[in-house]
Amino acid sequence: MISRLLLAIALLTTLQSISQKFEGLAMRPPMGWNSWNTFETKISEQLVKETADIMVSSGMRDAGYLYIVLDDGWMAKERDSISGDLVPDPVKFPGGMKALVDYVHAKGLKFGLYNCAGTKTCAGYPGTRGYEYQDARFYAKLGIDYLKYDWCNTDGITAREAYTTMSNAIKAARRPIVFSLCEWGTYQPWEWAKPVGHLWRTTGDIYPCFDCEFNHGTWSSWGVMRILDMRKNIRQYAGPDHWNDPDMMEVGNGMSEGEDRAHFSLWAMQAAPLIAGNDLRSMSKKTLDILTNKDVIAVDQDPLGIQGFSAGIRDSVETWFKPLTGGDWALCFLNRSSSPKALVADWAKMGLNDTVSSARFDPIATNYRMRNLWTGRAAGATSTVLRAIIPPHDVVLLRLYK
Repeated sequence: MISRLLLAIALLTTLQSISQKFEGLAMRPPMGWNSWNTFETKISEQLVKETADIMVSSGMRDAGYLYIVLDDGWMAKERDSISGDLVPDPVKFPGGMKALVDYVHAKGLKFGLYNCAGTKTCAGYPGTRGYEYQDARFYAKLGIDYLKYDWCNTDGITAREAYTTMSNAIKAARRPIVFSLCEWGTYQPWEWAKPVGHLWRTTGDIYPCFDCEFNHGTWSSWGVMRILDMRKNIRQYAGPDHWNDPDMMEVGNGMSEGEDRAHFSLWAMQAAPLIAGNDLRSMSKKTLDILTNKDVIAVDQDPLGIQGFSAGIRDSVETWFKPLTGGDWALCFLNRSSSPKALVADWAKMGLNDTVSSARFDPIATNYRMRNLWTGRAAGATSTVLRAIIPPHDVVLLRLYK
């Protein structure tokens, strides 16, 4: 009897440690909008409706931006005293969360919410620890499509176990939900999270600057270049339905136009989720044009799902490669300096093999034609040396095709 009990306990423990997410929900990097970067906890029903309206009217939805994700602060400070359910803040969301989800769905968009693996969220609202299966059922009843799951107030628990438990809870609730792990890359989720979730944060929070650290006292936010440099040699873990996530974008949040262009280009080269974090209601036409550049989005959303890589840096100009469908390549020349730099691309010296994808870039055997993805113009072919001037903190982004 005792041996059977021990066997049953061992089997239950094994089953709880094995996760099988809903497959096929994120075959390409998710695209959408998240409230945190601009609004933090100052969110409302009106903000969500206006954002949804603009995502449609601006063309962002048609460009691929589908998810509206409410980050921290959407719930009341306490759970329901009787049911134990999370309670959407009645002041911020007087019409109720279900009606808001339905509004977003009626626009042809998808809806996401935030919570945390700990006892409290990062902003001090009720966390999910101990309520995983109840909260998953609550989300399913609301009809959400995406869950961002943070890592604050998690003393005494392990990331792999906590995220596996929530993944299993989502599966048990029987509603397909994209599961976004947000434990900041602390416990190397790329090594274990493929069966658990659809994307995982690789770094701490982003900050709207090109290259800086913003120190909050006990933790730091990071500029675009710091995020870009923070994780090396993990691109082999990314691919369709399991993405490395370098955090939401800061396009339109105060950097220069060139810096925004570089930011967006490098996220596309990394096959990163493209989650806008600006106020869509007041964005400039230049910001909208960057966010909806269909050629750059196509690099990010390429069906092969191969994350690009840096091939080196010379005189502050870094060269990035990304293999694309049909033998095409994306090449990004990034000027990391604060002064203009001359680009001289001698293609005869730039052949390489990508060990992750087994793709071969051979501009001697193949005379690739080129298109500049930011100007939209033809840029010659690899039979001729490419010469250009790259403005400070900006890029030249090319698609090479046969």
